[in-house]
Amino acid sequence: MVTLDFRTLTVPVGIVRLLEVIFTCISFSLVASVGHSTNSFWTWCMFTWCFCFCVTFLIVFLEFTSLNTKLPISWDDFTTAFAMLGTLMVLAASIIYPVFFTCSNCGKQIGATVTSCLAFILYALEVGLTRAKPGEISGFLSTVPGLLKVLEAFVACIIFTCLDSSFYSKNPGLQWCVAVYSICFIFALIVIIFTICRLLSLFPAPFDKILTGCNVLAVLMYITAVVVWPLYSFQNNPRPKVCSQVVTCSWNNYVVISFMTAFNLAAYIVDTVYSFKLVFFISRT
Repeated sequence: MVTLDFRTLTVPVGIVRLLEVIFTCISFSLVASVGHSTNSFWTWCMFTWCFCFCVTFLIVFLEFTSLNTKLPISWDDFTTAFAMLGTLMVLAASIIYPVFFTCSNCGKQIGATVTSCLAFILYALEVGLTRAKPGEISGFLSTVPGLLKVLEAFVACIIFTCLDSSFYSKNPGLQWCVAVYSICFIFALIVIIFTICRLLSLFPAPFDKILTGCNVLAVLMYITAVVVWPLYSFQNNPRPKVCSQVVTCSWNNYVVISFMTAFNLAAYIVDTVYSFKLVFFISRT
């Protein structure tokens, strides 16, 4: 039997989610009214707004009807992980869309950019509202290490979208970097899925120790990638002049990959510090 819970719409998190639904809907509606584009950046932005709108609306609906309690998943972990993912996706869309598609006389495009930025602020606020507070018992994905796992996976996805198989397939060093990105991404994805589906007990050893060991390994692997990727990507490969005249350029993608590799290394270092704190300090007290 469905039970309507109006309180879910009046609490701060509920209000924030309703506003997210409104602003993401306005964003993709304004952009769609301008016209369709085959540009991959346009497709990414539209997918982001539509995806976040649909999932956020689904979360609001399930909580309002209390159907979320009947799902065989960790609901708090799922909603917190999605809030973090929504923050990152909408942030990317809020940067990409105005760079490539707005102008001083483009009223609808500017409006979509503004509402997208507001949606980003709301998703970031939701992360702050749902994140586990010190001393509070909650799911793993509501903690800082859990949120970092979502961040690491998202950054890896950006790296994958910039990769060109015809470029790295000829160089063993670049192939190693792609292997690093893939292995670390797969582990982060496994942790996220297993946490949401409440399957962490299937790990053959204590989860915190496995997490710490894999984070240390990821840091070591990413350190090599931070050095190897720029070395083999830019050695005897200056920036082509055409890159300043076109929207997309392979050389620019190599720069993005280099930056995102360094960013993910920093994320894994912070993640490892939190993991050590969890294993060697909190577990002993």
